[in-house]
Amino acid sequence: MRYSPRNFRAINAALTHDLEFDFDVPYISIYRASGTRGSSGIGDADTGIKWKFHQASQGSWVPSLAATFYVEFPTRNASNQLGSGLMDYWLNFILQKPFSEKTRLNANLGVLFAGNTSTGDVGIRTTRGRVYPWGLSVLHDLSSTWTLGSEIYGGVADNNQLGRTQLQGMRGGQYNVRSGLTLTFGLIFGQYTASPRVGGQIGFAVDFPDLWRGTP
Repeated sequence: MRYSPRNFRAINAALTHDLEFDFDVPYISIYRASGTRGSSGIGDADTGIKWKFHQASQGSWVPSLAATFYVEFPTRNASNQLGSGLMDYWLNFILQKPFSEKTRLNANLGVLFAGNTSTGDVGIRTTRGRVYPWGLSVLHDLSSTWTLGSEIYGGVADNNQLGRTQLQGMRGGQYNVRSGLTLTFGLIFGQYTASPRVGGQIGFAVDFPDLWRGTP
């Protein structure tokens, strides 16, 4: 079986008081062995809010701090394996520490209260529990258009039946095609149940206001 999620972010809007609203809807394709019917279509939707409650200042050792809270809703029927049939809750804390104008460290630590943000055959129908995800990355701006970085991230589940324990690393970067349009790419290596042994990802990040205005 091959599982191919593709994410479409419908809304990502800045609010007042350093708040940001996010709404995501994934498109999922599941390919199975010959003779077995696959599934494809829109999956469960999730929404969340991000709060940046501290901005790092020059000369201070205190990093920038933020927190996010996401909820995934069972908006799709689990019988077609495009929905999990469960509601998930995810709280995450983020920090960013600049080492220089071009190099910065990012770290996050969170808790997934309901047990899984995956959908369909790789989702959870009967087993519940908590997952504690974490991540650490270093990014360096080579120029105004190229950024490269390395990341290690993983998760520990409090219930082995969840199958969500993971440890993986990624090397990748981003290329600013033009104002408001960025190409991102990465090569992934991992182990444990929820991690691919070798994988890759590629995508685009679009900031529509900058794209329309042509902001430098």
